[in-house]
Amino acid sequence: MNKIIKIGGVIFLFGLLFMIRAFEENLFYDPLIVYFQNDYLYKAVPKIDTWHLIVDMFFRYTLNSIISLAIIYLIFRKKKIIKFSGFFLMLAFMVLIVIFSISLRNNLESGYLFAFYVRRFIVHPMLLLILLPAFYYQGKFQKK
Repeated sequence: MNKIIKIGGVIFLFGLLFMIRAFEENLFYDPLIVYFQNDYLYKAVPKIDTWHLIVDMFFRYTLNSIISLAIIYLIFRKKKIIKFSGFFLMLAFMVLIVIFSISLRNNLESGYLFAFYVRRFIVHPMLLLILLPAFYYQGKFQKK
């Protein structure tokens, strides 16, 4: 694949991730966005439609994951890495959404920061930032 096309594709895909973030309030139901901006300091947890929130989080996580897998594919071009990444992202979502649901069910009694960071891993493509350097270094060590 031409290097310019590859770099352009990666930049475009990162742009899509930024667009999802920029229009998150319009695209997804998430009353915790405003709550975690400032309201957690002096207000109780807002009324949340848990199922609607979880479905929208799943949709957002899926969009981010598909784009993340495309980025990983363009950079590394190896089927093994894509399969591992897809499985890892799927497993991570299942674990994180269960933890987040339990935290919501208990009205964030374990502390708002715990729920904040679990939610952040769900709604933002932070796992991409972990996977990219991991695969890069794995490739470096395999060549030696």
